[in-house]
Amino acid sequence: MMDLILWRHAEAEEAADGMDDTARPLTPRGEKQAARMAAWLDRQLPEGLRVLASPARRTEQTAKALGRKFKMRAELLPGGTVEDLLELAQWPRARGAVLIVGHQPVLGQTIAQLMGLQASECAVRKGAVWWLRQRQRLDHCQTVLMTVQSPEFL
Repeated sequence: MMDLILWRHAEAEEAADGMDDTARPLTPRGEKQAARMAAWLDRQLPEGLRVLASPARRTEQTAKALGRKFKMRAELLPGGTVEDLLELAQWPRARGAVLIVGHQPVLGQTIAQLMGLQASECAVRKGAVWWLRQRQRLDHCQTVLMTVQSPEFL
């Protein structure tokens, strides 16, 4: 069994003229969103969790709110692919859980692919978490949506 927890970065500042997109910080509202979601996650997450984050400033700030060690990986930057994300997570080969802090549209594309949806991507709200589980059922594997949480509703 493996859990893949996808956490979209919280609300970030709009890019100023000439500003590098990866340098955009969280807004004060985004900092509150990240803190609320991190508090919820901290109560739910299993021991031995791996945490991976995009090196963009807004995702780094979101991941830091959790207060756990994490690795920043360039594969998770905006423009990354579903294949890169799944390979980095080692889905579904690994055991245990991995938390990915990243961006749209790749998070929504990953969810749509794993859940076998008709749409090419799911809408993932800023600061929201989608928790997926891969499990063996009789003689085949299933991907199950465990929960979707948004910081506005915590």
